[in-house]
Amino acid sequence: MIKKAYKNHKETIHNFIWRSLQTFGKQGITFLIFIICAKLLVPYEFGLYNYVLAIIFFLIIFGDFGISTATSKYVAEYNATDKKKLKLVLFNSGIIILGLTILITILTLIFGPYFLGDKYVYVLYLLPLIFLAPMTSLYDGIYRGLKQFKKLAIISLIVGLVSLSFVYILINQYGLIGALIAQNLFYLILFVALALGYREFSFKWDKKVMREIGRYSIIVGLSGIGYFFFTRIDILILGHFGYIIEIGYYEIVNKIILLIGTPILILSSVISPDITKLYIKKDIQGVYNRLKKYIFLSFLLGLILSIITFLLFGVLINSILTQYNNPKIFITLNIFLVIFIIQSVSGIVGNGFSISTGHAKINLYILLIFAALNLILDCILIGSYGYNGLIYTKMIVGISANILQIFIYFKILGRESNGK
Repeated sequence: MIKKAYKNHKETIHNFIWRSLQTFGKQGITFLIFIICAKLLVPYEFGLYNYVLAIIFFLIIFGDFGISTATSKYVAEYNATDKKKLKLVLFNSGIIILGLTILITILTLIFGPYFLGDKYVYVLYLLPLIFLAPMTSLYDGIYRGLKQFKKLAIISLIVGLVSLSFVYILINQYGLIGALIAQNLFYLILFVALALGYREFSFKWDKKVMREIGRYSIIVGLSGIGYFFFTRIDILILGHFGYIIEIGYYEIVNKIILLIGTPILILSSVISPDITKLYIKKDIQGVYNRLKKYIFLSFLLGLILSIITFLLFGVLINSILTQYNNPKIFITLNIFLVIFIIQSVSGIVGNGFSISTGHAKINLYILLIFAALNLILDCILIGSYGYNGLIYTKMIVGISANILQIFIYFKILGRESNGK
């Protein structure tokens, strides 16, 4: 039975393994930088580090604006239908990203001092990420769309290992500034390596390709903004109310949740090209059958990962991050794990299916509605109940949004599969 299942899903299993190695190669080094910062920096500096990162990644959303995700979809589509268009994707997508990042950088330099105050100087150190992060995501989308997971994994692992040589030294020698510089160096090396690994492209301006990718990226980009307000805006609001140290508590839990959620994201990216191929071939029933299968699989995986995390979290805090041994961090973990189980399913539905089948508007509408609710509740509840107000907000918004997204897409695809 196991042998038969492996034979039927051999390509998916192999791609999942290589995608796992690639993602952990990239995310692992980022997480390592995070842990080293938490260990070496005092709690206030660590909270400030995460506050500045939240600001810069908010700006990065506008620099990418869904281009990398849309690129993955169209690379998979062009690879199956039009090889000539495939070679045009990198250049035309890159031009859009370059234009957006130049605009965002200029606006940051002009308005940054007024809105960011004394935090502006730290944001300046990370300005290169506004271009580097979207470009590495663009290349990632191309490799994924072509299902070159093995090549992507090898590049990411090599870059991750090389980066380890300077991460600890920079942070240990230069503290907070060293941590910010380490982020830039990692993304720069990764960008160069990915660029050297993919050369099948043409320097040709194509309005049709740019329009197709740009139009779909707007939907995905708006979803990205909604996602930021749905999740990461919490850090900015905590910082606004002066809870800098509490940002550290929140981010330790959040980074762990993101790390254990990596297998879900990997699985989504691995199955995404196949889902796109099935959908453009009008095999809606095939997509629907896979959806039901992966909903169960993602729920089971999310439950297992939550239990393991719950058991090991105390060990991490008590042995490595002792300065963060506080009841607030354990309460945050418990709430986030409950949300994570549901989010595991919505992650597969959203990233693996709805974007791949052209239903990204579902993600957009859900995110925008609940992002607005999250922002409103954060301001009200954090202002009234302090850090605990953040926990109340996550319970209300996190659980409701994820359940609704799963329900709506399941119903829509179910109607399509029945020809209604």
